[in-house]
Amino acid sequence: MTEETMGRYLGVAFKRGGMIYYFSSAPFVLAVHDWVLVKTEEGIGFGQIVIIKDELPPGLDPAQVKPIYRPATQEDFQTVAENQQHAVEAKAICQQAIARLGLEMKLVDVEVSFDRSKMLFYFTAPGRVDFRELVKDLVRTFRTRIELRQIGVRHETQMLGALGNCGMVCCCRRFLRRFEPVTIKMAKDQNLFLNPAKISGACGRLLCCLAYETENYAEFQRRLPKIGRRYYTIHGLVKTLRANMFRDTVTVLTDEGDELDIPLEEWPTLVLPDERGANGERASERPAAPSQPSASDSQPSAAAVPSGPRSPRQGKRLAKKSPKSKRVAS
Repeated sequence: MTEETMGRYLGVAFKRGGMIYYFSSAPFVLAVHDWVLVKTEEGIGFGQIVIIKDELPPGLDPAQVKPIYRPATQEDFQTVAENQQHAVEAKAICQQAIARLGLEMKLVDVEVSFDRSKMLFYFTAPGRVDFRELVKDLVRTFRTRIELRQIGVRHETQMLGALGNCGMVCCCRRFLRRFEPVTIKMAKDQNLFLNPAKISGACGRLLCCLAYETENYAEFQRRLPKIGRRYYTIHGLVKTLRANMFRDTVTVLTDEGDELDIPLEEWPTLVLPDERGANGERASERPAAPSQPSASDSQPSAAAVPSGPRSPRQGKRLAKKSPKSKRVAS
């Protein structure tokens, strides 16, 4: 018995590149790549063992893990082949019904359960679709439980597969299990050209791989001096031009017109201490601190407390503001 077959928990995938679900191996002895039948909420499922573990991944409750139903037999493979052919025919029939009813939806894929107790139709649409008449037609045709499920364009690419800009099969098809949020800020932090054709995937959305190194770029930006500013260093007055994350360097321009590549780990030692602030800015570029009031500033000014003889103009202005002065003037 190999080490793999000693594992307690079997990771089963129902489709290639699909989500992995865990089941208990007892009482069978199985290995990776074996095919099994399992009981799910959708009915009997036919899947392949892709991983075997002694412990469940974090977040899964062992009490909720179900045992596998039984290993697959040759008859089961024949049943699966017939179901796949049935799904192809059902897809063609459904597409004809969609065209006849004039529905704005795109049929992506059809799944048939192992015992044919349920058929699942995946589709995309720009908005909500009233497909009640379509469901009635499908129920009359196939005489089984019908479910239509609307998915997004990312899930469509995940189900069908496609080639990415890198020339490889899309990550969502190969190994991604959940879609993480991707923002345009991630592309900006990586100094990429904001060309939609370059930063978008086959689904038309931002590339999932933009989020892979977000933390590394964020850490690099925290250690990086501000680009375009001038600093006093041991090389004299320099201006930061650009940065290279892969080399972990910053390029500066000296007063002599020379460009220097400086490792970021050496940057704090090159900036003059009296010219470096908390973020590495020059003292001349930091906002000036508020000045402390001097002893002379604490005394009232001449404008606040008039002293000495006033000019005729000042007396006239004061007389206009004071009603008492008007009575005296009259």
